[in-house]
Amino acid sequence: MNRPSPIVRDYRATPVERGPLLRGGRVVARVVLVWALVTAALHLLDVWLTGFAMEGWWQPTVCALLLGLLTAVVWPLVLRIALPIALFTLGLGSFVLLAAAVLAIFWLVPGVELTNIRTAFVVVVVMTVVNAVATSLLAIDEDELFFRRAVRRSRRSAAPEQQTPGVLFLQIDGLGHDTARRAVRDGTMPTLARWLAEGSHGLQYWTTDWSSQTGASVSGILHGNNHDILGFRWYEKDRGHVMACAHPADAAEIERRHSDGRGLLAVDGASRGNLFTGDAPHYSLTMSTVTVLGGKRSARRRDHVGGGYWAYFANPVNGIRTFAGALVDAVREVVAAANQRRADVRPRTHRGGIYPLARPGTTVIARDVVVSALIEDMLDGRPVAYADFLGYDEVAHHSGIERFDALAVLRTIDQQIGRLHRAAQLAPRPYHIVCLSDHGQTQGQAFADRFGETIEQYVGRLCGAPAPRPRRRLFGRTPAERSARRAAEGWQVGAALAEASSGGGVVARRLRARVEKAGASPAKHRTESGKPGEVARAAPGVVVCASGHVAMVSFTEHEGRVELETIEREFPDLLPSLVDHPGIGFVLVRSREHGAVVLGRDGVHRLASGTVIGEDPLADYGVHAPDLIRRVDTFPHCSDIMINSRYDPATDDASPFEPHVGSHGGLGGPQSRGFLLAPTGLADPGEIVGAEHLHRVFRGWLTDLGHPEPTGDRPALQVTETEEEPAARMG
Repeated sequence: MNRPSPIVRDYRATPVERGPLLRGGRVVARVVLVWALVTAALHLLDVWLTGFAMEGWWQPTVCALLLGLLTAVVWPLVLRIALPIALFTLGLGSFVLLAAAVLAIFWLVPGVELTNIRTAFVVVVVMTVVNAVATSLLAIDEDELFFRRAVRRSRRSAAPEQQTPGVLFLQIDGLGHDTARRAVRDGTMPTLARWLAEGSHGLQYWTTDWSSQTGASVSGILHGNNHDILGFRWYEKDRGHVMACAHPADAAEIERRHSDGRGLLAVDGASRGNLFTGDAPHYSLTMSTVTVLGGKRSARRRDHVGGGYWAYFANPVNGIRTFAGALVDAVREVVAAANQRRADVRPRTHRGGIYPLARPGTTVIARDVVVSALIEDMLDGRPVAYADFLGYDEVAHHSGIERFDALAVLRTIDQQIGRLHRAAQLAPRPYHIVCLSDHGQTQGQAFADRFGETIEQYVGRLCGAPAPRPRRRLFGRTPAERSARRAAEGWQVGAALAEASSGGGVVARRLRARVEKAGASPAKHRTESGKPGEVARAAPGVVVCASGHVAMVSFTEHEGRVELETIEREFPDLLPSLVDHPGIGFVLVRSREHGAVVLGRDGVHRLASGTVIGEDPLADYGVHAPDLIRRVDTFPHCSDIMINSRYDPATDDASPFEPHVGSHGGLGGPQSRGFLLAPTGLADPGEIVGAEHLHRVFRGWLTDLGHPEPTGDRPALQVTETEEEPAARMG
């Protein structure tokens, strides 16, 4: 992208982009219409609803007025005190409180009969629905009214004519560059398409680290450091512990290790819906902060509990909209899953159980709350905010990266970005909007579905684990669908897997030859290491962690990194079978003689010297693959064997080690190419390789715009003792 130097513009001279705004008498028209509709609804409830009655003609009119005053004036003040109820019930509890208030108010109106809180709850819900319908009929964006009032207040203030522009970083989780480009071209993302057509923004890709997943990417982007993050989960041999980025205590520990107080958001920034804070003093729905919310108050914690919820659920209409949107999304999921089964679309995964009810948590509820929090951030004039929209990533895991329902979720995210763009035009300072992803996704049939057993079972069998008892297939579910990141109940090895085990590849034959020449016998007896605690063993003394397209094998009875020569001696069939397996692209091991070595089916790549023997096992994984893998080999907790799934460039697919359709976490195909859409007025970043590099680009943009450099004096997050869990815990 060819970008001129950024210019700090006079925001107050910039015309406001107009949407469906109220103008002139339409404000009065809205109030009158809502009042009339609520009055009519009360008349109908008087006839229809048992336990609710009004004797006179004037009572519905007065009660409608009282309801309007309650929801517009009194209710936002009450919710500040009663926020935890709204927080932990996703807004539904606020309707119970509001019903209690309505019950008390209606008792004060002579001639009104309202028998109990259940009846009052029905009245509140009906009134809220009527309000929402009236708002839609007038095409009113109530947020926009709030924006305009905020702008009028700011214009009356003594704010300077020129202000440093703020930046919104909006992360669309899991959206690869190629998919983003096609979505813009095909009209799925009209907001981003319009920006590109107008020339205000430019689109490019950036190359992720080997661990192409949110934990490594977001830590690198926000903190400028993702050292020793091997996957979304990984085993730390020295602690006997499986780290999981999505576990609150582990997320807090990861941030403690990587934060130096100079994160991207350290200077009065906000983190919304992320894994980590980026040292932001304002945060909500951020995983690494969960363990500090219930313990001793942190010096960093300036926001109240549930920041972002209050602004959203202060208006009961928002609760109804979110609930209705969640219900619609759940129905869409059920219909989409049924259509896939009926059409026998493959690859596909199990989408039943509670998933249709859980999916709206990311696609609707979290999205709406995050957007509301960002609007508040802009109205407060915060200089920088970073938010993660998870909905597309969640649906693409289950549906596929470019299937109809995944693209439908992508369209709703684009609509919210457009809404934030309008809000930015009305905020007290100018804002640049940067859209990006933390990684992409590569599609393919799950490893367990394709080969009949999970990677944990396969490695365990090669390491001497007893064969599992065959069981009948239940309810038509596949092994991958029933594994759900833990060892599934076994299946007998199919013909394809048997062929892989026999091995005919060049590297497999050479590895076996080395074992035979050394006079090695079959794997020696290994003593049981006692109870495995909560960290599951694939075999005695063997832990396997799967993270998307990467699996990590650790031998717990050896301290430190186990070398290739030791693995060959103790498990002579393991490495030959791994490299010969059609679902495995390459493995990384440490050799006593050659250092870091990448083994493939028909070739070896010695990373220290760059020597390639036979076919390069990294040829299909990008020009940066050797450097990215070489870096991981230096990590203190690098596993004894690192396994990457096989990527087929002809079909652009790979088989993940988890039960997903679209997946990521390793090298191979679109998962390694995130997208970046940024204003053309910012400096051209050139080619970006790695999340830490992307952090430096973002920090440079903030500096160019006039943002101060962080001092690094912000205290680190502390994990409370009550939330700390034993070290030996399954992530």
